[in-house]
Amino acid sequence: MISSRAKSRYLLKISLPALIYCLWKFRSSNIIPFKNTRIRGEKESKVFGDGLLLLGIQWELGRYLSSQMVLRQGSCVRINGRFKIYSGHSIWVNQGATLILGSGYINNNLRLSCFKRIEIGNNVAISENVTIWDSDCHCVRGKQDTAPVRICDNVWIGLNSVILKGVTIGEGSVIAAGSVVNRDIPSHTLAAGVPAVIKRQREEADHCLTTLKSCWNIWNY
Repeated sequence: MISSRAKSRYLLKISLPALIYCLWKFRSSNIIPFKNTRIRGEKESKVFGDGLLLLGIQWELGRYLSSQMVLRQGSCVRINGRFKIYSGHSIWVNQGATLILGSGYINNNLRLSCFKRIEIGNNVAISENVTIWDSDCHCVRGKQDTAPVRICDNVWIGLNSVILKGVTIGEGSVIAAGSVVNRDIPSHTLAAGVPAVIKRQREEADHCLTTLKSCWNIWNY
């Protein structure tokens, strides 16, 4: 839950036009858009769930960067928990696609393009300048290659990482900064590199997971 003090602070920084648009277009109060955030939805696009998305939020004293979320025809966004996406993002949920958000946060300058299905679990921490695509976004021999992406619970993704189509990142895994993930990453591992490969296994990765959980608890204090 958001404290009364936090609610008062957020009210001064909310984009009222974008909030009204969400209430009118999606009949949903699941998204709270902040300053300099643009949201657009085409016919039959939906936003629903039991959670709350703080969209385009910014760190204290930071500048609210230009941000946008676009839902194409027949697409949907399901919000299951409390999730924060910081400003500077560009999110496209394309025709008929589904984006599922659990709980956690994504730092500034996210680039997310969903053509089929992208699912992000609970207690997920994603750093700045991360790209997540479930498609090659172009046709090869007349066919566009698309496959779902799943980021499981308690995952930590470092700065400037790229998550490509068809990838599952297992629970409790850590993706090092600058990695390009083009294949599945097992649970409780540390992966790094271009392309990303497993560097450490369970015991050592569990220490990273414990650190992540500690940071998560402090951040939500």
